Amino acid sequence: MATRVLQSSCSGLYRARTTGRAKAHVTAVIRGLSASANRHREDSWFKSLFVRKVDPRKDAHSHLLAKKEDNNLYKIQFHNVKPECLEAYNKLCNEVLPSIHEDKHYPCELVGTWNTWYGEQDQAVHLWRYRGGYPALTEVMNKLKNNKEFLEYRKERGQMLLSRRNQLLLEFSFWNEPAPRDGPNIYELRSYQLRPGTMIEWGNYWARAIGYRQHNREACGGFFSQIGNLYMVHHLWAYKDLQSREDTRNAAWQHEGWDEVVYYTVPLIQHMESRIMIPLKGSPMQ
Repeated sequence: MATRVLQSSCSGLYRARTTGRAKAHVTAVIRGLSASANRHREDSWFKSLFVRKVDPRKDAHSHLLAKKEDNNLYKIQFHNVKPECLEAYNKLCNEVLPSIHEDKHYPCELVGTWNTWYGEQDQAVHLWRYRGGYPALTEVMNKLKNNKEFLEYRKERGQMLLSRRNQLLLEFSFWNEPAPRDGPNIYELRSYQLRPGTMIEWGNYWARAIGYRQHNREACGGFFSQIGNLYMVHHLWAYKDLQSREDTRNAAWQHEGWDEVVYYTVPLIQHMESRIMIPLKGSPMQ
């Protein structure tokens, strides 16, 4: 009988120990799952700081942001000129570019032509408008192939350049269309490289912001790239001088809402650049 009691006691102790280990194991598993879930939630929260939620779009941003009442395409050209050739280059451009602008057989207009004053030195910037979009651009290109004056200009120009690049642009629907201006003025071209996928956000904020920058007619034009560097935005401003620029920009901060626009658009930018430019004699924008 004593043997049976001892066996029973040992069996109970074994079951108790086994049950205790099982409970401890279950508790450890639950704690592990809970910790894993907490880590998952923390990781998800942490990642959400850096992952942008993209709303589904039903149309290309070019259709949503560009003007629809006219079919304008713009080309901006950046020519880096040999320093010793800049004066001859400017003289050549003043002789040839306005003649193309004034010729009614070419569906294009010279919006403006400038030298960079502050920014990249010994640089020329040309902005063209093609009324009729890509077909107008193609028509002009085909006609220029048979224009002896232009072909001679290109040949002579090529000997003066270090490098050149261009972009095709559309204009934002909420910006002023660039028009000829009497001078003297200086011009600022502010160029923004946006993060891919943020063009709609940029447009939404600047559709409101442009209203804060119309008081001195400084807003000349706003464009976004279609070919060339993508997700590129260019804002063109006109000022009487550098002090006028400083005063006008400072005055914008007095308008309620301007600080909010700056706060929300700065994170959309990967890179930005400012050029202060002086118009050439043949530029429609003086």
